[in-house]
Order: sequence, then C-alpha cells, then structure tokens
Amino acid sequence: MKSFTEYLTFNTKTKVAFVNLTPQIRQLVKKSGISEGLCLVNAMHITASVFINDNESGLHADYTRWLEKLAPHKPIEQYDHNKTGEDNADAHLKRQIMGREVVVAITNAELDFGPWEQIFYGEFDGMRPKRVLVKIIGD
Repeated sequence: MKSFTEYLTFNTKTKVAFVNLTPQIRQLVKKSGISEGLCLVNAMHITASVFINDNESGLHADYTRWLEKLAPHKPIEQYDHNKTGEDNADAHLKRQIMGREVVVAITNAELDFGPWEQIFYGEFDGMRPKRVLVKIIGD
C-alpha cells in the first residue's frame, strides 16, 4: 500500500467562505499515482470545516444564513469562550455542525462520487492562513 500527503493553504478574503476543493483534490489523486484507495481531506483548524455537498451558490448562501441563525457571531459577549479575549466562539460551533473531514473512495484513479457531490472547505473565522490535510492511501 502506498500513501501520499499534501497540505493546501487557504487565506480567505472574508470571515465566512466556501471554497470548492474538488479540482485540487482530483489533481492530487492523479499526482499520487493511487488507483484504488481512500482520500481523506481534513480541516486542520478548529474554526474551519471540510464537507461534501452540491456546488450551488444558493445552497451556500442558505448555509451561511442557517449557520448564523444557529450560532450568531454577535453579540460576542454571549459566549464564554470569547471571555478569553477571542471573538470566534461562533466559528467553533459552526465548524462542529459542518464537520472536520471527509473520506472519499478512489476507484480507477478517480474520486468515486455520487451525483452532484463535491468537496468544500468551509471557513468560519477567515482572513488568515489555514491548512487542509490531504492524505491518500491505497494501491
């Protein structure tokens, strides 16, 4: 069995953003030389997420509104975490809802997706560099 590791870095221009990782992950699968295996994509920051869903802008806007209703950023005083001098407690909660990582099967050297599935990086406390781990294992 072989393994391949790569790190992607993101620095979004906004506090909340969704980035489609699928084209980059497809390139990494090709670069790995692995034709049968698994691809792990992991947000390495506790205020960011990796998830799978449709690449549709309306859905992403819906996510933004829905998450803000569940864990509003303001007033920042509503969160005990922010009493430590931080102002990103809402980003931690949003990440918990959206998830830490995804695993996608690799079949015939391709990501083995269902219809419309794409991999996304979700940023909830952006405007600074953050990393995503891509680990591919198989033969």
